[in-house]
Amino acid sequence: MGPISFVKEYWRLILLVLFVTGSLVSLFVPGGVMGDNSYVEQQNDNPTNLEYGLGLDGGTRISAPVIGMTAEDIDAGAVSDDGSVDRERLTEIENTLYDELDLETGNVSVSVDDDGNTHAELFTRDVSEEEFAAALGEAGVDVDPDDIRDGVTAQTRQRMIDTIQSRINAAGLSGGSVYESSRLNGQYYIVTEAPSMGADELRELLAERGLVEVQAYYPTGDGNHTNETVLTGREIAAVDPPDSEHRVSVQVDSNAAGDFQDRLNELGFTDEGVGRCDLTRDGETVNFQQEYSRDQYCLLTVVDGEVLDAHSMGDLAVPMREETWENDPTFVMGTQNREQAQRLSVNLQSGQLPAPLDFSEQQTYSLSPALADQFKLYSLLIGALSVVTVSGVVFLRYRDARVAAPMILTAMTEVVILLGFAALIRMPLDLSHIAGFIAVVGTGVDDLLIIADEVMDQGDVSSRRVFESRFRKAFWVIGAAAATTIIAMSPLAVLSLGDLRGFAIITILGVLVGVLVTRPAYGDILQRLLTDK
Repeated sequence: MGPISFVKEYWRLILLVLFVTGSLVSLFVPGGVMGDNSYVEQQNDNPTNLEYGLGLDGGTRISAPVIGMTAEDIDAGAVSDDGSVDRERLTEIENTLYDELDLETGNVSVSVDDDGNTHAELFTRDVSEEEFAAALGEAGVDVDPDDIRDGVTAQTRQRMIDTIQSRINAAGLSGGSVYESSRLNGQYYIVTEAPSMGADELRELLAERGLVEVQAYYPTGDGNHTNETVLTGREIAAVDPPDSEHRVSVQVDSNAAGDFQDRLNELGFTDEGVGRCDLTRDGETVNFQQEYSRDQYCLLTVVDGEVLDAHSMGDLAVPMREETWENDPTFVMGTQNREQAQRLSVNLQSGQLPAPLDFSEQQTYSLSPALADQFKLYSLLIGALSVVTVSGVVFLRYRDARVAAPMILTAMTEVVILLGFAALIRMPLDLSHIAGFIAVVGTGVDDLLIIADEVMDQGDVSSRRVFESRFRKAFWVIGAAAATTIIAMSPLAVLSLGDLRGFAIITILGVLVGVLVTRPAYGDILQRLLTDK
């Protein structure tokens, strides 16, 4: 038999072998098929590439709404008839809101969505709808206070999810996930799950806005000093991990490097200000109360309004003065300890959280790692027990190893394929997923029983044609049952219903793998065992 004929004859079995092989690679080869070394480092204590959720690894889940109010679809005059957006007009409205309402940086957003609608958002509790509408009026935007609603836009919620997910990844928390959950009253919650993290630790991570700034502290000429923000976290393009001296090396975005360089030159940091920063540290902050005999020129590292470090202009003064620094715009941001350095690095990598979360309405679920390890062991035992039980029933039913053994092995390959898929996409496995795997074993064997009964109950299989005729009848029943299961489970997989979603996703994937891969392969195996062809 030639290669082409072999493939045509055994393509179902070949497909099954390929799926199983790929799944085993995803499960056990370090880095899986993606070859992600960082992933290997995070999973070095796990013999597989699987990630575990809260139920199997311990950790915390916090659900909380976003603080904010929104004026939707406002007539801001920022979108022209051809769809172009006037960014200067959006910035003008934002600046007016800041000035009129005396808000801190990061608490205002005026944006245009994909449909060309303009929305204004405030991320604070300290402003009423009437005050918000009045401030918009000062910016030339007429809004009725009754049209302002609580909550933020879907675009902001998605940015929240992306930022928190990046923050969890930057903190090295394998298996963490962030998603949105809706309530019956129309309120949206941001749900954050972080395995191996306590409730207080996770809340601290979520409570931080992550607004990173480099501020210039310089003399005003009348004996006083002032602060000016010369660089923000959004203008930093790349971040290195903290070094042993609690410093974080960063690279400034090329579009902002020139302005940063020019402003420091204008303020005198690269001339008379070189080496002139005597501000002392007071615990974990910087002391600004002490009097000094000379003017101070300090670059301050600030996170969420807290000054982490102050340092003078050093070796960077020469390339900045010569205006060549912007060609290689890198410098070092200092902190006072390892915790601050890690905090700074995480915030720079993840970016600023668009809005704060309302922890007064939070819902918290926490599970200790020790209890999660017990659940993991019990899940393994229950899975093994289900396999043994199903195997025993099948052997008692047929008392023919030619039929029963391939049936059990084929059902097990479905679980292997699903585990490989979970490892490939880094799906954090939870107790609901384990329930889905057990359901897959049960429904899988049930379908294989239908095939075996349909083929064997009508008498001996005398030829290949007879087998294929009976197999088609069985497959129609299996296909109809699979379609029914998928339709029934789809709402659970789409809606934000907590653990039910994981169960539904695994069940649907198991049904698809069974109908498309394992059932046809079992049919080929059974045909060759019963017809000797």
